[in-house]
Amino acid sequence: MIDRLLSATVPHGAVPLRDHDAVHGPLPGVGARDLDALVGTLGAAGLRGRGGAGFPASRKLAAVAANAGRRARPVVVVNGTEGEPASGKDRLLLHTQPHLVLDGAVLVARALGATEIHVVAPAGTLPGLGAAVRERDGRREPAVRLLAAARGYVAGEETAVLAHLEGRPARPRVTPPRPGERGRDGRPTLLQNVETLAHVALIARHGHDWFRHHGTAERPGTTLVTLSGALAAGGVREVAVGTPIPALVAAAGHPTEPLRALLIGGYFGAWIDARDAPALTDTALRPLGASVGAGVVIALGASECPVRRVATLGAWMAGQSAGQCGPCVSGLDAIAGALHAFAVGTAGARELALLDRWTAMVDGRGACAHPTGTARMIHSATVLFAEELYDHAHHGSCRACATGAPAGRTRRTVPA
Repeated sequence: MIDRLLSATVPHGAVPLRDHDAVHGPLPGVGARDLDALVGTLGAAGLRGRGGAGFPASRKLAAVAANAGRRARPVVVVNGTEGEPASGKDRLLLHTQPHLVLDGAVLVARALGATEIHVVAPAGTLPGLGAAVRERDGRREPAVRLLAAARGYVAGEETAVLAHLEGRPARPRVTPPRPGERGRDGRPTLLQNVETLAHVALIARHGHDWFRHHGTAERPGTTLVTLSGALAAGGVREVAVGTPIPALVAAAGHPTEPLRALLIGGYFGAWIDARDAPALTDTALRPLGASVGAGVVIALGASECPVRRVATLGAWMAGQSAGQCGPCVSGLDAIAGALHAFAVGTAGARELALLDRWTAMVDGRGACAHPTGTARMIHSATVLFAEELYDHAHHGSCRACATGAPAGRTRRTVPA
């Protein structure tokens, strides 16, 4: 394991500003005249967003800069919503390394000439963030405003975050325009994930060659991975991108039982056979229909029924619909219903055919990415767990289903 983002960690709570400066050194003096240099450094480093989409950080910064200037003063938004239930990396950074995150936000704000930084984060992190902001008083930095994140899976999507900032329901909207063109109050807005900005703070101090010392040519650097499931010691680990996934599993203590499968990338990710786990890089995962995504690895033990687990996830994801389109509201609900029938032993050959048909029907047809991401996860399950689904369809629920928790349906909720 590697300690870059977490190198200043103290035994309990947040790293004080004095200790943060002692470990990482002073914040580089970046201003508007240094914008091109910062864009160039981030581009040379190859930093990609760590929120899930993996968009190049330099291109996003350059796009906001191109729309700024005379038209409107830009805004910087730190996205710490982390609606992915299986991820804990952003909350960890906000709780323990708030100054590293704020450093990154201040650097890009100064380079863009922005005078406002909005931090959208879980309510539980706001007291510590507020204390960190007060520690920085007197540094003549852009004003930092904190806002409790809305709840819900889709609430972390960037247009949903902006809607929440403006006092509207945290629902994604159809784009364009992208936030970099017209975001907060119609102004060009740089919206970046918490971990991404923490990397910016380190790259600005140490340079692009230092960042590329770890990782791959395609996706350089380190990344935070959240491990959970049938593992002795889950949690968040910082690793080089490209680390073999079996090594990540070994770093989480060890499996508590033989593993059947791994869910890679989070609830928008894909199930892969645990025996086929490659390196943690998009190039290696792509042939398996997976990607690094939000840096999530969930281990499914051999004693747990995969059909029941997928039914539970499908019901939860259907319940997270923003309620904006039929493929999401009706399509995901129907898919969740079919999965529930498999889990409780009432499905048949008809449901096998319908499951494939319905996941194909919602893929790419939603008002946002929610139905597509959910369909991708469920489709990967229907491929990997085809034998188990067939067995449930022809012989009813299995022994593991009978002893497991009910795979109940979840009522749809819309984020506030």
